[in-house]
Amino acid sequence: MKTRILCCLFIGFSGFMTLAQSQKSINPPVPGFDLAGSDARAVQIADEVMAAMGGRPAWDDTQLIAWNFNGVRKLVWDKYSGNVRIDNLLDDQTILLNINSEKGRVYRNGEELTEPDSVMKYVRQGKRHWLNDSYWLVMPFKLKDGGATLKYLGTEATQTGKPADILQLTYKSNNLSPGIRHKIWIDKKSRLVSQWAQYAKLTDKQPLFVVPWDDYQQHGDILLASERGSHDLSDIMVFTGLPGEVFSDFTRTDLSRYHEAK
Repeated sequence: MKTRILCCLFIGFSGFMTLAQSQKSINPPVPGFDLAGSDARAVQIADEVMAAMGGRPAWDDTQLIAWNFNGVRKLVWDKYSGNVRIDNLLDDQTILLNINSEKGRVYRNGEELTEPDSVMKYVRQGKRHWLNDSYWLVMPFKLKDGGATLKYLGTEATQTGKPADILQLTYKSNNLSPGIRHKIWIDKKSRLVSQWAQYAKLTDKQPLFVVPWDDYQQHGDILLASERGSHDLSDIMVFTGLPGEVFSDFTRTDLSRYHEAK
């Protein structure tokens, strides 16, 4: 069984909201992105990454994503409504929540919880898990999120020896976890993220981890990668539609029987 991994959280959920397309940019920043404090070269590379992943319109049009995080949790996320389903695979627990309203329901140890404080505790836990697990899946789409600052650090090879441009991603103090620094390798040829490191503090020399970002596959109109070293993702699926019961019924359903986006 894989070790349970929970990295520090460092994003605001507002960055996941679908945005209207700007006439001035094919990849407009999320409100609050630190454009003035970011390097022009870094912003350009972020736009190249978005294009390589399928493009901003394709990302905005992607509504329903499901995945397995490290063998610990299965998640289904409706980007449009904010509804999320989290099935914990190591115990008998399912959380149905809305990340915008922070309201939800919890099934645990054979019954639905009704005590408000307990429900709130697990709903908040579920949102933390979603923040973490979704970032491990879709980080390349979020380089111009609200609160983010991008810096260009030059070039450096990955651990496998592939040349890459290096971006530094940090977040302002009003974010969920300020002070964390991310180092992101962008492949020179494909313009896809190829490696990711996270540092607990801006001044730290040694990262908390360095993981590959590889095994890209087409899911609907976007690319998503599953390889993260010893913390791989699996069962990645993108849907054009799912029955409402997925987000309202605690019964666990095999999503593979539903039609995936092509």
